[in-house]
Amino acid sequence: MRSSGIFRPLLPYQVAVDVTVAGVFGLLCIPVELTVVGWGRDDVLGTVIMCLLFAAALALRRLSPLLALGTAWVAAITQMALVRPPSIVDIAIFAVLYATAAYGSVRVYWLGFASAIVGAGVITAYLFGEQLLSVSSWALLPLAAAVLVAAGFALLLAWTVGALVRTSLRARQTQRDRERAERERVQEQERGRIARDMHDVVGHSLAVIIAQADGARYAARGEPEATQAALATISATARSALADVRLLLAQLRHSESSAPQPMLADLEGLYAQVRAAGLALRVDVDPMPPADVPAALQLAVYRVLQEALTNAIRHGSGGVDVTMRWLPDRLHLWVSNPVAGPAAPSVEPWDAGQAAEGALGAGHGIVGMRERARLVGGALEAGMVGEAWIVRATFPFAMEPSA
Repeated sequence: MRSSGIFRPLLPYQVAVDVTVAGVFGLLCIPVELTVVGWGRDDVLGTVIMCLLFAAALALRRLSPLLALGTAWVAAITQMALVRPPSIVDIAIFAVLYATAAYGSVRVYWLGFASAIVGAGVITAYLFGEQLLSVSSWALLPLAAAVLVAAGFALLLAWTVGALVRTSLRARQTQRDRERAERERVQEQERGRIARDMHDVVGHSLAVIIAQADGARYAARGEPEATQAALATISATARSALADVRLLLAQLRHSESSAPQPMLADLEGLYAQVRAAGLALRVDVDPMPPADVPAALQLAVYRVLQEALTNAIRHGSGGVDVTMRWLPDRLHLWVSNPVAGPAAPSVEPWDAGQAAEGALGAGHGIVGMRERARLVGGALEAGMVGEAWIVRATFPFAMEPSA
């Protein structure tokens, strides 16, 4: 059910349970009360109305604590107007006070607290008011005080139990909200990772295809064999890119699936694609990587190299040099290639700003490389040094102890 301010949203079965409990309560209380007052009394109708009011308050306690509290007060006033002593129907008052503390708004919460205190005073005044006004009945003061304390304790106990339940419900809701926010954060991170993978896969593959297509166009007449080789490379690269894109889209549709990710062993295939695009690639790895490099680090290194080599294919004017230095606790990676066009100012890589990135038209790619390095605790810097574009990255890692 929808909330309209006064009413709380409840499931249909909850409403049915509350109405059923209230109906049974009213059907039990009416004959009991009529037996006490006598079936032939003139206040039979008043007694029935009183029981129905208490039953209505019980039925409304969860759906609308405010209306339930008001109905309980009307029922209590009716009971006093009929000059009826406290009886079994007053059990509904405790259920209503519990509900105001457990389910009511802040205003209803404090109205329930005030009603418990005021109600204790009203009950005492109702039971001992006339006697206490008599000068000769001061001996009833201790008994009246005891009734006041007992009534206040009973009413406030019901309210306090509801307040504790309210705190528990709020804590569980806060925990659910926190878990939902954490799931959304993880999902957003996963979407970002997939978007970066999509950018790397498509960008690199298209760069290779464009380079091969240009080479095939120039060699179409004089070197038919080179044309055939270029077309074969284009076909293989396109098929590989299509398979990677389908894999990434499958991850978007089924986020729980864990698709295999490229590792250091796949770098040779990446190098082969770059060389097939006509770029002179020189790779220097010293020493060789250890056997237990973390998978997250391997993926980050692969994606950074893929983006750096893609930029070299797009904007480079010559060969590209890749240097990897594996130290006991970190990896140093350098990628360097000359840039076509006018020479950029000679600046240190870590001082190169967004203008240099925009000059290469690779702002998103560089941001992605930096983000990948940051996610594994590393850092990446990119910029012009003379006429060469330099990408320098550092990836720290902890080695697993040997068995």
